[in-house]
Amino acid sequence: MKKVLSVFLAALMMISVVSLFAACSKDTADKDTTGASDAATAESDLAYVQDKGTLVVGITEYEPMNYMDENGEWTGFDTEFARAVGEKLGVNVEFVEINWDYKYNELDSKSIDCIWNGMTITDEGKEAASISDPYAENAQVVVMKQDQLANYTDVESLKDLTIAVEGGSAGEKAAAAAGLTNTVVSNTQALALTEVSSGSCDACIIDLTMANSMTGEGTSNANLGFELKLEAEEYGIAFRKNSDLTAKVNEIIDELMSDGTLDALAEKYEISLIK
Repeated sequence: MKKVLSVFLAALMMISVVSLFAACSKDTADKDTTGASDAATAESDLAYVQDKGTLVVGITEYEPMNYMDENGEWTGFDTEFARAVGEKLGVNVEFVEINWDYKYNELDSKSIDCIWNGMTITDEGKEAASISDPYAENAQVVVMKQDQLANYTDVESLKDLTIAVEGGSAGEKAAAAAGLTNTVVSNTQALALTEVSSGSCDACIIDLTMANSMTGEGTSNANLGFELKLEAEEYGIAFRKNSDLTAKVNEIIDELMSDGTLDALAEKYEISLIK
């Protein structure tokens, strides 16, 4: 009788152990599956942006790409472009002014979701972020007083001038590449332009798109102009490294090119598209 009872108790213990092991295995599997799912979601920038319902765009005030209208609202080519993309993504678009020198830090810290502000595509940018397909053409130009243009027709003639540039910009890099070392660093291109208008600097190096919009007849800087171009370049949008938002936005850019949305914006803001 004792032997039978011992066998019965041993079998009962084995069943309990097996049941406990199965339960633990299932719990572990569930946790692993949930964890993997959470990790996949966390790694998706697209899901992150759509879940919070807002695409936060890092910008500086840069006409005609992003600037304030008479009502204090953001407008411009990139502003309207970003809103059109946000609509396709099903999210709102929020614009945040950033220090251009620290744009990639802002991106990595998730203070912003992208940099979209007439941003020149560079090798540095490709290393630091995931860059969209190029969508517009640009160049760096030397802006100065109209009555001085004839005196400065090449880089060598600029060597003794005081030249304003935006810190961390393509203009600053173009100045360095041209060997122009007598530079004054401003927080934005608009401020660099103000340095010339006020007479604090002899010239500034800014984007062609801004120079077209903010100098010459019919602008508040009618006495300023440009002739000399330093570097041709292309504009793109920067997302976090390996972000799946890049591919999705590239798809949407193609759609907006095809349906005429970007053509209309380019005509409105005098932008040269890359198709």
